[in-house]
Order: sequence, then structure tokens, then C-alpha cells
Amino acid sequence: MNTLGQALSEYPELRRGLGFKMRDAGLLLPRFVAFMEVRQAPHITARLALEWAQQAQTVQPAEWARRLCFVRGFARYRSATDGRTEIPPSALLPHRSTRARPHIYTEHEVQRLLDAALQLPTTWPSTPLRPWVFHCLLGLLSVTGLRISETLDLKLDDVDLEQGVLTIRAAKLGRWRLVPIHASTVAVLADYLRRREQFLGRTASRLVFISNRGTRLDIGRVHRAFYTLSRQTGLRAHGARNGPRLHDFRHNSESRIIPSAASTDEDPTCFLAVPEAGGNRHSQRPFRKSMTRSLGRKRGILMFLVVVADRARSFNCMSACR
Repeated sequence: MNTLGQALSEYPELRRGLGFKMRDAGLLLPRFVAFMEVRQAPHITARLALEWAQQAQTVQPAEWARRLCFVRGFARYRSATDGRTEIPPSALLPHRSTRARPHIYTEHEVQRLLDAALQLPTTWPSTPLRPWVFHCLLGLLSVTGLRISETLDLKLDDVDLEQGVLTIRAAKLGRWRLVPIHASTVAVLADYLRRREQFLGRTASRLVFISNRGTRLDIGRVHRAFYTLSRQTGLRAHGARNGPRLHDFRHNSESRIIPSAASTDEDPTCFLAVPEAGGNRHSQRPFRKSMTRSLGRKRGILMFLVVVADRARSFNCMSACR
């Protein structure tokens, strides 16, 4: 019979092979096995699983339930080779997390966030590029409705400034999509990329948004910078644990942003309020500006071409099989 440590090396690979990412479970289950080794317990019991799940005293009960859920899955797998294994009942720690209440940003709130981003410190260990990184990042989230992970995974090859289209390759469930952007957004993105190249040169990472060292932006640092900006602008109270989130930009189905200089193309720090592909499909609202109709047609044409291309590939595959 193999040990818990040996089973742990096999279980995540099995789950990943079935399509599960196992990000959090892959981090927490080794800690559970280490806990079992300290207790010198050869097999999993419901009592020990519950004790480990509740070790963290500074978290919500829903986090205890989540930790226990990871152990429950591992215990089911382990029970196939060790009959002594106890699977923690699902009624144990029946806490569930509550969804955060979404915040719909106003144009004035987004304006304040972008202005505050440009005031971020540039002295060491920061760099002169950092304010422009967060200014462009927050602006792009506002007008596209992209997920933060999708934005951080954007590469230079995914940005077509001539056509005004972003290719999102790291979308949910491994899918990809095209996101058209307005000419005003293209201007801001082009200005940022020019500053980026001047600061780092062509030898830096191929990712669009980079850290002070030219590497991929850490999502934790992005969240902390956003919390700082939120407190500076009054969106989040000092010391508050809850408040507007980066993900809430996806709830702004109309993707509003900075109207102050939208009528001109001269200000490279101005984004235009336009709805774009990538928002919440369950909360579509009528477009407020007639000038966005051309963008809607462009998006429709792009989506139609994608469907045609997919069907053409399917037809070719069927023909080849015959």
C-alpha cells in the first residue's frame, strides 16, 4: 500500500488530466499531508480533516468549508486503495461563500482612478513607467470588460493597432475570442506601448503589461495597487476589507470612461466610453451613443467571420474523413 505522500503525487495529476486546474488544491493538499505526518496518522479520518480545515483562525467559515472540500476529494481518491480512509461528510462545515455585491463604476470614479494612477511614485524601487502601466491597465479593463487574468496575459502579438482588435487567447475554459477596441482606446494603448519600448527596449518580455523588472505583472501586486488607488480616491474606506474590485469593471456593460476629452484625438490619456465585446452577456443594455453603432457592426462582422471560419474548418475535417 502506498503512503499519503505517494497518493498526493498521483492525485493532482489525475485531476489535471480530467481538466481541473488544481491551483488552490495543489497548494493546500501538501500542507494537509504534512499535518497528517506530524500527527503520525497513516490514514485520513474525518476528525483530523476537520481539525486541519479549522486551523486557520483568521478566515471566514466558508474558507474552512473550502479547505475541507479539497480534503474530501482527496479522501475519495484515497479510499480506493486504503479501506480505512474516512471521507468527511458533505454536511460537515456546510458554510458557503456569499457573492460580493458588484459595484458599477461611474465615469467620474474611473476618471479619478486613472488620474490617481498617473500620480503613482516613480522613484526607486518603482520606475517612471509604472504610472503608465496602471493607467493603461485600468483603462483597458474599463472599456473592454476583460478579466484581469486575460489582460495580464496579453502579448504584443495579440494587439493589432491597425485593425483595432485584441486577441484574447487565455480566456475562460481555454477558449479565445476577438475584442474590438475604439480608436481612442487604440491611441492610449499605442502611447503606452511607445513608452514601454522607450523604457525597456525590444528585448523585454513579450507581455503587454510588465513589472518594474520587465517580467509579468504579479496579480497580487496589481490588486494591492488597485486597493491603494481606491483608498486615495475615496472608493474604499481606509482599513476596509470590502469595496469595489477590479472584477467589477466587467459589470459595467456600457464600459464608460473619461468623457472630458472624448471629442478630440489629441489627448493620449483619454479613453472613450464605448461598449465592447467581453462584458457580461447577461446584462446587456441599449447603447447610449449613436456613434457606437459602427463598432457594434464591426463586432458583429468579426464574430460572423469567426463562425464562418470554424464551420469551414469543420467542413474540411469532415471531407478529409470521407
